[in-house]
Amino acid sequence: MHDWLSSISGLIIKNETKIPVVFHTHSTEWGRSEGQGSEVVSHFEDAMAQNSDRIITVSYAMQQDLIRHGWAPSKISTVWNGVDPERYNMAKCKPEDVAAIREKYGVPKDWNMLLFVGKLSWVKGARNLLLAMPSVLKEYPNTKLVILGKGEEQRDIVESADRLNIKNNITYRFDFVPEPERIMHYAASDVCIFPSVYEPFGIVSLEAMAMEKPVVVGARGVVGFREQVLSSGSDQNGVHVNGADPLDIAWGIKETLRNPEKARNWGKNGRKRVLEYFTWRKVADETLKIYESLL
Repeated sequence: MHDWLSSISGLIIKNETKIPVVFHTHSTEWGRSEGQGSEVVSHFEDAMAQNSDRIITVSYAMQQDLIRHGWAPSKISTVWNGVDPERYNMAKCKPEDVAAIREKYGVPKDWNMLLFVGKLSWVKGARNLLLAMPSVLKEYPNTKLVILGKGEEQRDIVESADRLNIKNNITYRFDFVPEPERIMHYAASDVCIFPSVYEPFGIVSLEAMAMEKPVVVGARGVVGFREQVLSSGSDQNGVHVNGADPLDIAWGIKETLRNPEKARNWGKNGRKRVLEYFTWRKVADETLKIYESLL
């Protein structure tokens, strides 16, 4: 059973049969809504947590959050999500297609292209990213931020860019971008930024990592990015920031732009990490082990 949407079916199966029930929890109502969400949804989440035989969640950050909210630690297993590294592969991107994306957004060859992909809601941190841009542009004026996504913050983002006098360095695509085109956006970018403040896992980071891009990610609170992205050491592939702090986001971006050669190496490390830990085959194998243990 995946999240609360299938919980009624899960509860019926549990009550009427002897089949073990596994509850896959990708996020929670309290997390998505800052504790102000639907009592009905929260009830179903709690009922499934109490009645399921096992709970699978997507990160250790999320696992700890579930335990803090009273879910039984002995029931909870963590299985990271994955990405298809054959599909998300720089080697399969034609240089002319990559150049066309940059030309589409008016990003010259010698400029930095920053990329944000995600729903435009408070949990994803796009507005804080926008507030970080004046500090970034002060040191790196030849930089353009491309925002892909749609959501309730669209108007705020447009108004903020105008108010901050940075609209010439920001491009918006308030749309659902099909996967093949989205892959080309990753290919065209220099740095990908995902400053979420609540993100139980976050596959966009894996997509960027598979495309050999350095990433700047939110790492405070219930955020699975910090398990994907190594922020130090020889295997570093990005930077951790506080997604609620625009100055910290700006620091992370500037730290990545400061040394392009080092950033490219971070990107290569990211793909290596995806291949080792974050493929769908690995997800399937680990999930099957949990299912088999219940039979």
